[in-house]
Amino acid sequence: MRLSTCVPALLLLLLCACNAFEDDGYLPAHRINGEAMGSYYRITYLGESLPGLQESVDSLLEAYNLELSPWVEESTISRFNRSDTGVTLAGTLHFVPNLELAGRVVRATQGAYDPTVGPLVKFWGFGGGEQRKTGAVDTVALDSARAQVGFGLLRFDDGFLHKAKPGVALDLNASAKGYGVDLLSELLTTRGRPNHLIDIGGEMRAGGTKNGQPWTVAIRLPEEDATEVAAAGVLPLEKGRAIATSGNYLNFYEVEGEKYSHTIDPRTGLVERNALLSASILADDCATADAFATACMVLGPAGALELVEGNDELEGYFLIGGADGELEVVTTLED
Repeated sequence: MRLSTCVPALLLLLLCACNAFEDDGYLPAHRINGEAMGSYYRITYLGESLPGLQESVDSLLEAYNLELSPWVEESTISRFNRSDTGVTLAGTLHFVPNLELAGRVVRATQGAYDPTVGPLVKFWGFGGGEQRKTGAVDTVALDSARAQVGFGLLRFDDGFLHKAKPGVALDLNASAKGYGVDLLSELLTTRGRPNHLIDIGGEMRAGGTKNGQPWTVAIRLPEEDATEVAAAGVLPLEKGRAIATSGNYLNFYEVEGEKYSHTIDPRTGLVERNALLSASILADDCATADAFATACMVLGPAGALELVEGNDELEGYFLIGGADGELEVVTTLED
């Protein structure tokens, strides 16, 4: 079902996803938080307090970073990106699942999502690249970056990940936070705390319920340079469901009156700024939701809606900017 509504300019204040539990007989809530993947993590779980949980969480995330963080110099992905030919993935736990997910999303989106887009991201001044000083585009340099992009330039066999060209690089950050959320959700479940809400940098997964009620999450109003965070809507997360949101309103810069955002279309090599301001995708796991949310920002409103409506594992909540400045909500969620 497709719903379309307009969001008024004045909105309710952001609702907290994790309220305190005061009623007698309810399971008590416990919270831990820390840093993860260049952002934060917040964990809320119900039941008796788990001693040593913080240490277990940090250890799990550290092991993940040693494989897939581009900011860790000796991580597997950093060594792959520096290599001319590739690296062995023998002994890794997290690399192959993320690579397989990336391949699935590449095929489902016909290349609108591609984890080898890194050279183009840097060309446009993101991901460690230098921000542009002029609106003029060096087409030779752009074509050179595009030649290093394409999932087909990778080959994985006999435990070795090959690259067809020395300049090919991988960036799996589009699913990294979501995958981390899934890891922490599995950890809480195995530790006997199935009722929980995991949040890494805004990507979330619900386990069980909040004392019999669904966990709820707020969708941020996509305002550039907002001094206060406001909510465009609040959604329930059913048992085991996850949500990830991608948008252009936080990571951009402006040169000569032109805005450059971090959403790059791997198929054209160009910055993609369309009317889709925010894409929130719901799925059974957060890594899947995370990767598809990134693809939706490239596809734009019509393409994103078509993608979600054609995929039974996904649901979408899209915030679209209108020519008159109003914000439109288009969702495939049932009322």
